[in-house]
Amino acid sequence: MKIIIVGLGTQGLKRLKFLKKYVVATVDPINKKANYKKINDVPINDYNSVFICTPDYNKFELINFCIKFSKHILIEKPLYFKNEKILQRINTQIIQKKIVLYVAYNHRFEPNLLRVKKYIDKKILGKIYYCKIFYGNGTARLVKQSLWRDKGDGVLSDLGSHLIDLIYFWFKDYKLKFRKINFSKFENNSYDNAFIVSDNTKIKYYLDMSLTSWKNNFSCEIVGQKGSIHVHNLCKWSDSTLYLRKRILPSGIPKEKKFIEPFGDPTWKIEHKHFFNLVKKRRILDLSEQINNYKIIKSLK
Repeated sequence: MKIIIVGLGTQGLKRLKFLKKYVVATVDPINKKANYKKINDVPINDYNSVFICTPDYNKFELINFCIKFSKHILIEKPLYFKNEKILQRINTQIIQKKIVLYVAYNHRFEPNLLRVKKYIDKKILGKIYYCKIFYGNGTARLVKQSLWRDKGDGVLSDLGSHLIDLIYFWFKDYKLKFRKINFSKFENNSYDNAFIVSDNTKIKYYLDMSLTSWKNNFSCEIVGQKGSIHVHNLCKWSDSTLYLRKRILPSGIPKEKKFIEPFGDPTWKIEHKHFFNLVKKRRILDLSEQINNYKIIKSLK
């Protein structure tokens, strides 16, 4: 792997920390530590992959550049543009040119969230009734101070895209339609709180997201006919705990297994390894999940 990182903001610097031995150059028009100001300045034969860690408004131009020169792409979520046709065209081009375009949703690699998928795949819960997820952080002021982040969909695209992606990852439920329960702009020009509910699925999904949760928090409850799964916190913030509960009929205290994953974020290294394997095996990803994710968010505006 010979990588260039475009964008040395928060995400780009995190990527660089884990990828130093693979990175041949960095690109950023503002950060003086970058090797180049423009991607065009990097010798085209020096690299085979591009990590795009830029604001949303730069992504389309950079993706087109990568496609033109057949460079594999890891791009920070979400993959949203002005309309669905742009995404469809990109999808066609990467398949034709056999380019890996991976959209980075690193929560898929959280140990306890991987454990959730394992139990769902094994159908341990029987018929699943509902899934409730809350994702909150306290970044409202940081968003407000950003010239580009406090626009558009706000918390919907920032955190909501993660939650929709987890539903795809766990349940492979691609016909989702959601309705608004509550959208708020407590501190920002864009939405900083949102609560949405699915209406057209066998499993009921309740997704609650906030930029005004002053202590970072993630919780998930999945309830089925035979039991339930409960997750508290992500490893990047603190110890993450998962409870697997087996229902006792007709009622009673359920049998319970508890799993604790210690504080420390393993998702970056695992995600990078995943991307490397995609490139090595030339596993070209269809963008249908990204297109569906985009359509859901845009339907809620």
